[in-house]
Amino acid sequence: MSTKISEDSKILADLLHSAAIHLLRKLRREDAASGLNAPRLSALSVVVFAGTVTLGDLAAAEQVRPPTMTRIVDALVEQGLVVKKKNALDGRSTLILATAAGKKLLMQGRERRVRALAAQIAALGAADRMSLGSAAEILKKVITAI
Repeated sequence: MSTKISEDSKILADLLHSAAIHLLRKLRREDAASGLNAPRLSALSVVVFAGTVTLGDLAAAEQVRPPTMTRIVDALVEQGLVVKKKNALDGRSTLILATAAGKKLLMQGRERRVRALAAQIAALGAADRMSLGSAAEILKKVITAI
């Protein structure tokens, strides 16, 4: 059974898709202050928010091959942002954990992005801010359903 998607829904989906991409691109400008390139910063984010992750799971999350992720993780280890441990339950796999420095760097970056976005939101009128808040709640529902 297929669900018919209205033309209005397609147009709205296209608008949201475009807005999301543009928003992330603009906020990514704040990431330069971290000193990490995009692949390293993205991998660090996964490790920080996942807690402990295997190298294979991290590669899958980042949609790269394990050798590529090994190079990224090795660079993060060199910078003191993550540590690698042998998996006690499976000696063939390696566990990746964020260090305190890695968590701090990532959270500082998130704070910069949120602050930049908050400054733009603060410039909106009260009605637009309320509408944006409602839209964000609806968007969370949409994202959860995907």
